Amino acid sequence: MCKNNIFILLQQFILTKMNYEESTLYLLQRLPMFQRVGAAAFKPGLERISLICRELDNPQDKFKSIHVAGTNGKGSSSHLLAAILQEAGYQVGLTTSPHLKNFTERIRLNGQEIPQNDFTYFVNTYKNLFEQVEASFFEVMIAMAFWYFAKEKVDFAVIETGLGGRLDATNIITPILSLITNIGYDHQSFLGNTLAEIAGEKAGIIKKNIPIVISEKHPETQALFEQYAQIQKAPIYFAEDFYEISNWKSNAYFLSMNVLDKKKQQNIHLQSVLKGSYQLKNALGVLKSTDLLQTMGYDITQKSINEGFKEVIKLTHLKGRWQILQTEPLLIADTAHNLNGIMLVLEQIQQTPHEQLHFILGFMKDKDVEKILALYPKNAFFYFCQPDVPRAMPLPELTAIARKLALNYTALADTNQAIGKALQNAQKNDLVLVGGSTFVVAEIKNL
Repeated sequence: MCKNNIFILLQQFILTKMNYEESTLYLLQRLPMFQRVGAAAFKPGLERISLICRELDNPQDKFKSIHVAGTNGKGSSSHLLAAILQEAGYQVGLTTSPHLKNFTERIRLNGQEIPQNDFTYFVNTYKNLFEQVEASFFEVMIAMAFWYFAKEKVDFAVIETGLGGRLDATNIITPILSLITNIGYDHQSFLGNTLAEIAGEKAGIIKKNIPIVISEKHPETQALFEQYAQIQKAPIYFAEDFYEISNWKSNAYFLSMNVLDKKKQQNIHLQSVLKGSYQLKNALGVLKSTDLLQTMGYDITQKSINEGFKEVIKLTHLKGRWQILQTEPLLIADTAHNLNGIMLVLEQIQQTPHEQLHFILGFMKDKDVEKILALYPKNAFFYFCQPDVPRAMPLPELTAIARKLALNYTALADTNQAIGKALQNAQKNDLVLVGGSTFVVAEIKNL
């Protein structure tokens, strides 16, 4: 369809009440969406989201919130915190990004996606406002989350940042607790080229007198976090000062871990349905965050913590984190999409029994794909694909890098065709992993 026809359709939609499908098309076509188009959609700053929320009567101030930032692990940590609070009997809102299948995945209440009727009502009612302030897609979705959580009178809302922290649209909240998971290299063109620069952007969520938990202590970022916390008079807690993984093991069903509570000198045994070994780092930050919530007087039992870890997928419907789709051959989907995240996934693969490795991979063109692909074992079979988003790296560019690295590859543009080809070639004891980008995982049928 030509651009003129799309514009005419959009005008027609705007003049009438849009249904859910029309609302999503309107948001896609009218508002810049970073996940699809990249830098062109990046709109840092809090002016637009502040203007929108002012018109909505500042819904972000009408519920207790927990703010979560980080390079990797912030999605899993947000889901774990929400699951624990749900198990404790609270009404819990959760907003995360990006989505895999539907826009409504970004906004949940006790694990259930925002109803399409509410989604549509919000877009229809406030679309003129979005256009007046020239909002981004992310800003609209965050405003919708705040509006929905206030309308539903949630007890808590767990709010995951999008990109960075300091200038992220979520950063107009005043939370009761903040959590920064870890710092790694991603989106350097926006956040900085060193870990300290990136950490400075994430540290922007530290608020005056609000406790801040850091999941992973790192020599390049520790002093910076301490400095930011001191300026804000915010109590700061490095999770590994309070908890330590004493031993752990992972199987097809659970990640089992023994965690030493250093203060109480007690061992906590946890089973997490999030099976990647990289979840061990997230667990410490979540445990310290939960500990602080208990100190604040919220009724969270050890049973709620145990069940939150064990049933997080059932409770919050998290997908794409070391998600096992079948066992013979072992087919796994993981949304890790930056250097640090993919390194952790490759470590997990080394710890998982298998014979031959098969990777179905596609990437976004704004990533350092050559550096990322160089991490993968050279004796694996690769099946390259191109997810259907404008930001995707074109298949010819990806295969040129593969040739340069002398990888054994097949190129199939369609993700599911690539998966089919890999499964056709794999033996029952092989391991097949689908990843490289959230958008590759999103295209898996029946995920």
